[in-house]
Amino acid sequence: MGFSPALGLYHLATPLVTAYAKRELKRRVARGKEDPERLDERKGIASAKRPEGLLIWFHAASVGESLSILDLIEALLDERADLHVLITTGTRTSAELLEARLPDNTLHQFVPIDAPPFVERFLDHWKPDLAVWTESELWPALITRTAKRDIPMLLLNARMSRRSSRRWRWARGMAASLLNRFDAIHAQDTQSAQNFRVVGASKAKLSITGSLKKSSGALPHDEGERTRVANLLEGRPVWLAASTHPGEEELVAKAHRKVQGATHRILLIIAPRHPERGPGIAETLRADGWRVGLRSAGDDPDAVVDIYVADTLGEMGLWYRLAPFCFLGGSLVEIGGHNPFEPAALGSAILHGPYVESVAEIFEQLDDAGGSRLVRDADELGTAAVELIKPHKSAAMAHVAWEISSSGAEAGAAARDLILGYLDKVRAS
Repeated sequence: MGFSPALGLYHLATPLVTAYAKRELKRRVARGKEDPERLDERKGIASAKRPEGLLIWFHAASVGESLSILDLIEALLDERADLHVLITTGTRTSAELLEARLPDNTLHQFVPIDAPPFVERFLDHWKPDLAVWTESELWPALITRTAKRDIPMLLLNARMSRRSSRRWRWARGMAASLLNRFDAIHAQDTQSAQNFRVVGASKAKLSITGSLKKSSGALPHDEGERTRVANLLEGRPVWLAASTHPGEEELVAKAHRKVQGATHRILLIIAPRHPERGPGIAETLRADGWRVGLRSAGDDPDAVVDIYVADTLGEMGLWYRLAPFCFLGGSLVEIGGHNPFEPAALGSAILHGPYVESVAEIFEQLDDAGGSRLVRDADELGTAAVELIKPHKSAAMAHVAWEISSSGAEAGAAARDLILGYLDKVRAS
């Protein structure tokens, strides 16, 4: 895998890295980014016992990644009755969502901060038989210390944008050294595979298998709540702005002015990517003259509400089912876009902005087939929304998106077979 001077320096700086990690944890607690009651987990101190028998450790960076692996985990547990699974993530939001959705024989811990003493403590306790990373979060201590213990490591659903590839070029040797510690890398798409090769990943370890997000099931919802909200709407037309970021709510509201002019009584639902921003969004919209309902305050989308801010966790499946089309956020500001397969799997036509680098190949496929549409600003968003209010227009687009989203079983099957093969090797050793 080769020697990397940058990686060597990282390891030599262990005392500095550890001291910095401790200070950073205190700052994150103060900002509400960490759960103070589970802070020890970030230092590698487990809050649960290691289960007996085979244990697979999955690391997922955040919400989307953690949810995308649940179907895969359930498939593995169905195959192996003696198997247990540990999922680590780094965000409070992901932990809260997973708490209600973890399969049997599966538990969650926060991933340790990437300081060698914390990582060693984590590995000493959990002793995983197999380690599986998703996406492309490459923590040097976590990867090198795991590899040093001869624990097989897989990188699944791997994605690397051109921007990330350019950032890694300054430390290409370090990237190559980390990536080539993995036994296999399953890339989401051709572009990601090329970008992994640019930063030094071994061609022999790379496969292009598609996206696990594409192969994951539909987001769950409470059917009783869906019925209740639908009855409240009394047939009002609805559209959704999903996973929005700062700067996008104002643009979506501007587009809604245009939509209101064309369609009487239409409701806009805004579901921000970070729900804690909900009260601030509602305050800004009210100051601009909108009649706003706020989900976290117990408001309902009644007949007098123009915009409903859905600032709750775990309810995206509800909003996608209620809205025949959506604008998918993180794309009119430079975030990089979000997973379009979640709305596509639930029959929602998709509008998106130009900043979708993180999921560019997926949107290219959807756009070319007519399952999604690019809008460059608030005016274009409003025009497209007015068109999609017509049921036959949104239904046709949604059907195409659904067909594409339901064609991704291959990625899940490839990941399942790879993992089961490595488990057989572990059991035989």
